[in-house]
Order: sequence, then C-alpha cells, then structure tokens
Amino acid sequence: MQRRRLDSADIRRWAAELGFALAGVARAVSVPETAWYQRWVEAGFAGEMKYLTDHRAAIRSDPRRLLPSAQTIVCLGILYNTPAPLTLQDGAYRGWISRYAWGDDYHDLIRARLSQLAERMRAAYGDFDYRVCVDTAPLLERSYARLAGLGWIGKNTCLINQGQGSWFLLGEILTSLEIQPDTPPPDRCGTCQRCVYSCPTQAIVPRGDGYWTIDSRRCISYLTIELRNEIPPARRPAMGTHLFGCDICQDVCPWNRRAPDSAEPAFAPREGLLGPDLEEMARLTPQEFRVRFGGTPVERARYRGFLRNVAIAMGNARQEKFRPLLVPMAQSEDAVVAEAAHWALAQLDAVRYLDQEETNG
Repeated sequence: MQRRRLDSADIRRWAAELGFALAGVARAVSVPETAWYQRWVEAGFAGEMKYLTDHRAAIRSDPRRLLPSAQTIVCLGILYNTPAPLTLQDGAYRGWISRYAWGDDYHDLIRARLSQLAERMRAAYGDFDYRVCVDTAPLLERSYARLAGLGWIGKNTCLINQGQGSWFLLGEILTSLEIQPDTPPPDRCGTCQRCVYSCPTQAIVPRGDGYWTIDSRRCISYLTIELRNEIPPARRPAMGTHLFGCDICQDVCPWNRRAPDSAEPAFAPREGLLGPDLEEMARLTPQEFRVRFGGTPVERARYRGFLRNVAIAMGNARQEKFRPLLVPMAQSEDAVVAEAAHWALAQLDAVRYLDQEETNG
C-alpha cells in the first residue's frame, strides 16, 4: 500500500473533524524557554507544586526524554469557552468556579481525541512511534504551541490566538514522524497591560527581560486549587468569592472580546457550577461534594480545600447571614477548615464593630 506524503494540512483537517479548533506542528527539540523555566523554579514561583520542581523538571528540558524517537510535536487546542457572565460581574452571595471547570474533566476527553488523531495519521502515513500528552505531562506545552503557530504567549502567560482568543485547553502528540514545522506568530499584546492591572493579587510580575510571568504564590488559581494547607492571610482579601480558579486575566483580555463559544457538549456548564450559592456550598457533606463535583476538575481541590475556599469567600463577602454556617465550620476537626472559618468570622466581627461605631456615633 502506498502511503501519503506527510502534510500538516491533513493533520489540521483531521484535527478539526475531531473538535480541535487549533492545530500545528513544531520540532521536538529543546526550546529557549527551558532556561527561563529553571530560573522560574529557582525563584520559588512554583510555590508548593512539587510536580513542577522535582525530577520531572529535568524531563521538561527536552521532549525526547518523553519519547526518545520524537522528531515532531503535533500541537492541538480545543476551545472550552461557553457564554456566561464575566467573573467581574459576580454578586457577593455567590462563589466563582473557573470556566474550564464548569463541565466534565477535560483530560480523558482530550487524551481520547489525541489518540484518535494519531491513529488517523498512522492509517495515512504508516507505522510510527507516538505519545499523547495533556497538561499532566512534563512538557512546556505553551512554548511548543507557540512554535507550532497556534498563538503567542500573553503577559498573563496564556496562549492567545489572534482570531479565537485564549480559552483553549492544549494537547500534544509526540511522534517519530518528521513533518515540516509551522511558523510562530508575532506577539500582538503590544503595550496592553490590562491583565497585569486587573489581577487582584498582582500575580503577573515582570521577568526582568521585558517579558512577564506568574508568581504562583500570589495567583488565585494556585491558592484555591494547588495549595493544600492554609492560604496566607495577606492573600485572602483579594481572593473575593473565588472557590476554584480565576478567569479575570482572560476576561479582561481584548483578544477575547470576540472569542467563539465551544460546541463541545462536555464543556457545557453543569447545574450548580455557574455561580454556586455560598450557603449551599458550606452545607455540602463529603459525599455531596463527590456527587456534585465528581467527574469535573473541581475534584482536584478536594473537599477540605473547597470548604476552606468557601469559608474565605464568605469572609470576603462580609454578610452576617453567613455566621450560622461559619460557627460550626470553625469547630471542624480539620485544622485548615477551622482556621479559615475563624478568619471569616473575624471579618464579620469587623463589620459588626464598624456598624456599631456608626450607630453610636
């Protein structure tokens, strides 16, 4: 059987048929960002995310450590944007869950689609080695996505596509096939710093070389998802009512003004995940948490972390109606949840004191 000539146009067509909005090809070689990544780790910007700093950090230096025969990386992007209010429009009584977590967990979905694409490539090009990667793999995926022409890296460190914005989840196929690589697009952020100025915790910081990066220790997504223990009190007031992740730096990005909506049913918001009621969230039992958030990315925060986030959100909302829920939380056997609830009660006490002062004055 005669095999077809390698053609990235075929890959883009097959990728589109599988639901990927972006597709491109990059060489499977070490990238310049590897040196900066090491400096980022050494600066402590990874916080307590050990999977970014342990032995897997060295693997990120070269994709051929994941697949020794790799010649090419096929980079894909799937759109997860769904029509909904912006984070900045949330009310004081509701929490915020990051947009990518409203529907099903994306890892299995993307991994399955990547495998389907790899098999289509095999049918056309013959047998070859490959490995599919989602964001759990030790790979500098945004760097390769940029080299593959999918977009540029914005100041908020998100991949931004000129025509479709930044609401993308990425995946890769490392392959032993040699395919002509695509060309990276120019950086089109220019002098815009809306994401920098809009970040409530000032997590977007200058790298010192004209570029920007994220200090994870300040980032609301890190604080509400990755950090397992107590959130530093100094960070809490700026977190607002975020319960899982944060979308503010993408909401304010001008390139997302006309971002298309995803047609993928798996990313459609599940009931109760869009602006969940804080009182309802505070009453969740461990079993109810698993039922409500099972099969969604929110599971990653775990019950303990989620309740901690709920307590902080109620403290920031400063509504007296939350006191009856916070009092038993402050007596929790879990020290992290109890400490967060005590902090939240102190915020309510401060409001009560000010109200009394105004009344007496």
